[in-house]
Amino acid sequence: MQGFTVIDLVILIVYLAAVLLAGLHFAKREMKGKEYFKGDGTVPWWVTSVSIFATLLSPISFLSLAGNSYAGTWIMWFAQLGMLLAIPLTIKFFLPIYSKLDIDTAYHYLELRFGSKGLRVLGAVMFIIYQVGRMSIIMYLPCMVLGSLTGINVNVLIIIMGVIAIIYSYTGGLKSVLWTDFIQGSVLLIGVTFALVFLLSHLDGGIGAIFNAFAQEHKFLAQDQPIFDANILRDSVFIMIVGAGFNTMGSYVSSQDIVQRFTTTTDTKKLNKMMLANGGLSIFIATVFYLIGTGLYVFYQQNTLPPAAAQDQIFASYIAFELPVGITGLLLAAIYAAAQSTLSTGLNSVAASWTLDIQARLSKKELSFEKQTKIGQYVSLVVGIFSIAVSMILANGGVKSAYEWFNGFMGLVLGILIGTFILGAFTKVANTFGATLAFIAASAVMVYIKYGVPAGQVSIWSYSLISIAVSLVVGVPASIIWRKIKGDKSVPAANTTVYKN
Repeated sequence: MQGFTVIDLVILIVYLAAVLLAGLHFAKREMKGKEYFKGDGTVPWWVTSVSIFATLLSPISFLSLAGNSYAGTWIMWFAQLGMLLAIPLTIKFFLPIYSKLDIDTAYHYLELRFGSKGLRVLGAVMFIIYQVGRMSIIMYLPCMVLGSLTGINVNVLIIIMGVIAIIYSYTGGLKSVLWTDFIQGSVLLIGVTFALVFLLSHLDGGIGAIFNAFAQEHKFLAQDQPIFDANILRDSVFIMIVGAGFNTMGSYVSSQDIVQRFTTTTDTKKLNKMMLANGGLSIFIATVFYLIGTGLYVFYQQNTLPPAAAQDQIFASYIAFELPVGITGLLLAAIYAAAQSTLSTGLNSVAASWTLDIQARLSKKELSFEKQTKIGQYVSLVVGIFSIAVSMILANGGVKSAYEWFNGFMGLVLGILIGTFILGAFTKVANTFGATLAFIAASAVMVYIKYGVPAGQVSIWSYSLISIAVSLVVGVPASIIWRKIKGDKSVPAANTTVYKN
């Protein structure tokens, strides 16, 4: 067991420096306004696709997916199959709308569909709160793990990660973020795949030992795990796939950090390629992580457990104590990469949403492109520093329960937002009054379910389905009643619904 060596440290430092230089290289110095937030049209679709993949795969996933199958079964893997539902629905219904409207942000759609600046601002505020919390947690968790494995002070790791992301997000806008995400996503894919091959080659019985664990020890699915339950409020494999599908569609449709990638082009063929490639990469890497987790279960039955081998640190511990010198540094850099790509994306998406959705909507005079760029850079700087500070508080405060509470609350945000987007896209009758009332009702119901209903009575995988149902049940009748009272016979603007106007 060699642990983290000086050579690994050098590789980690060189890697971080290379990412920073790459981000600065791809920066375009004379960016103006929307180009800072949407790119300059020169980034290939496959780069953007890997960027989406890197954004969705946070270090929380990196550390926990292998841990799940190591300590339990593959039950959570089925959530990845929700992509098979989310991607076709997004391609069929939402990407054509976003392409035709040439939206600036996800919440620009709400203004175009409902004719309401208020709904646009509300959607943006919800997203910004969610994203700032997510960025802080995503810096805190991997730095805690890396700090314990490398001996480097966790505050130093947080500051380095934050500062590098701030520099190339501030300087280069979305173009730099996309290219650095591509680099980090590629390192992650190659590194994790190598780790799986290396692990299999050191297992007595190879991959056959993993399949034996599936059959003999029920490491794929537990014997009492229900495949289907007619009560969708209860856990089952079926509701996990469907619920995860709508959760993922919520990210694709209503989360600015993902929708921002779709605004880089209006070519629907390129958009479809982005989605399909992203889905393939996501299911592939999830499968690799779960194979690694079960492989580690078998490996540590045959070998001695390393230090710091808690469930969510088991893969990182394997990287530090079992992989060859140098490869360890590269793989730990990949964990860092997963966090950094999510962080840089978060900074740019928050800057875009604040500038275009809030500042530009509430400003009495139109903002020049130069002013938009300056505001975006200032916001990315301030939010980045704030997120670093919150992350350091989390790391030094021992606030695991607060983290779980906050992360649980943040998970509700996109579920509530997707209900409003579906109400707008799939109904012609919905108006501002109905959408606002639906938003309030869905928020109230979901907060009650999350914090008022005893744990285990309602599956977390049914949250998005409940939110969508409440939005439609409340929003459609409320809109019809309001129209009758006001004598309103208006129709949605062209291309804002799935129907032909």
